[in-house]
Amino acid sequence: MKRFHIHIGVDSLDEAIRFYSSLFGAVPVKTKPDYAKWMLDDPCVNFAISTRANKKGVDHLGIQVEEESELNELRSRLERADMTVLEEGATTCCYARSDKSWVQDPAGIPWETYRTMEDAHLFSESAGDTDGACCVPDMPAQLISLKSSSSKGGR
Repeated sequence: MKRFHIHIGVDSLDEAIRFYSSLFGAVPVKTKPDYAKWMLDDPCVNFAISTRANKKGVDHLGIQVEEESELNELRSRLERADMTVLEEGATTCCYARSDKSWVQDPAGIPWETYRTMEDAHLFSESAGDTDGACCVPDMPAQLISLKSSSSKGGR
């Protein structure tokens, strides 16, 4: 099963939890001092908020899968779309241990494709990281452009 993922940067976690809990008619399935997550079935979305995002508002989008085969299929789709894929591999972020890949879409929005293996007690695997930004890796500017734009000769 695939689940759409949205991560929103917020200033006030408590205020945002109240708002989104009311909007979704559900409480978060995970809350930490700097993070909250809802796993909604209707719509099928993993909606996360944190005070650690690189910016307020939409920080990144993604697609979460349950099986490794689904993750491999998503990676293949990104490559077929002529996107440069940043393979992050196994990492700890947002209180979860996951296998991730990243791209930037043509508008520059970071997208992650990932499979979560287990919960984690730390926000990230960086030792002593108590206030670091959300998990979007530093992506080179060339990830914004399509690989094929230079190979199609002006098409």
